[in-house]
Amino acid sequence: MADRAARAGVRLRPHAKTHKSAWIASEQLRHGAGGLTVAKLGEAEAFVDAGATDILIAYPIVGNQKLARLRELALRARVIANLDDIAVAEGLSRVARTLPRPLEVMLEVDSGLHRVGRAPGESSAATGRQVSRLPGLNLLGLLTHAGHSYRAKSPQEREAIALDEARALVETADALAQDGVSVHEMSVGSTPTAASLERVKSAYPAITEMRPGTYVFNDANQVSLGVASEDECALRVLVTVISRPAPDRMVVDAGSKTLAADAGQQAGFGRVVGHPEFLVERLSEEHAVVVIPPTATCRIGGRLAIIPNHACPVPNLADSVFGVRSGRVERVIRIDARGRNR
Repeated sequence: MADRAARAGVRLRPHAKTHKSAWIASEQLRHGAGGLTVAKLGEAEAFVDAGATDILIAYPIVGNQKLARLRELALRARVIANLDDIAVAEGLSRVARTLPRPLEVMLEVDSGLHRVGRAPGESSAATGRQVSRLPGLNLLGLLTHAGHSYRAKSPQEREAIALDEARALVETADALAQDGVSVHEMSVGSTPTAASLERVKSAYPAITEMRPGTYVFNDANQVSLGVASEDECALRVLVTVISRPAPDRMVVDAGSKTLAADAGQQAGFGRVVGHPEFLVERLSEEHAVVVIPPTATCRIGGRLAIIPNHACPVPNLADSVFGVRSGRVERVIRIDARGRNR
């Protein structure tokens, strides 16, 4: 991914909520990432504690307690805040006026996910103009997240979403420029749309940054989307067969507290590696029921690997993951920001 970003002339700022690991973050930075993205203040605090110096918190920060924590963090590292509303900006401005330097902020634009962010163009630009006038803030740029790309039905639809993502930012920047408000960063990002980065950069040269997260592991959703192969999925849950109560059913020792319960484009709750005919049909907290062919030779005590549907929740459910190379454990990787969801 770092090579792809470099070829396109775009900064890679990976979303570290996927792995929550200081060591993995340091490896991403060592291999060319230009800063980190996080979702929550707690994650940012964990990464700054581990030595990170440049973090985008891609989430609105609201409330006096969180603003006080943001202030402390901004005294220790470069922290970029995110917003889509003047009320959020006013809280950030109050904090920023007590800092020795302006607080950089990104304005989030809705490019189709319909979550955080106002519509592109004038609707977002109106907020941006207000933000640009607040003391203590530096409106650094525009940000969007095409999370709806995870529902794309074809590579062509994924690319169309990637282009829409960039277009939304350019339209908003153009509207801001009409009133003399300039922005320096244009940040897009999702793992499915990253495959179209060079096409996007060619069509919209103003794009400066990408923020994919899942790519660091890949998952069953990326396989279903055609973004990754099973062999390219690094995050796997090693499970043990604990019951074979019927010829066409077995139970393994990992449920929703290990695999998470996210649905995917494919049926079931994960992919059993090497066994496309197996279906992880349902999860309890500590059990997964797997439908199998009656002729399958699955015995109690046997082990299988499951690729989760969605990688991001899984590290947050574990204290550590094991780095395995050629069948040998090479490193125990601590999940430093586990549970840092506030």
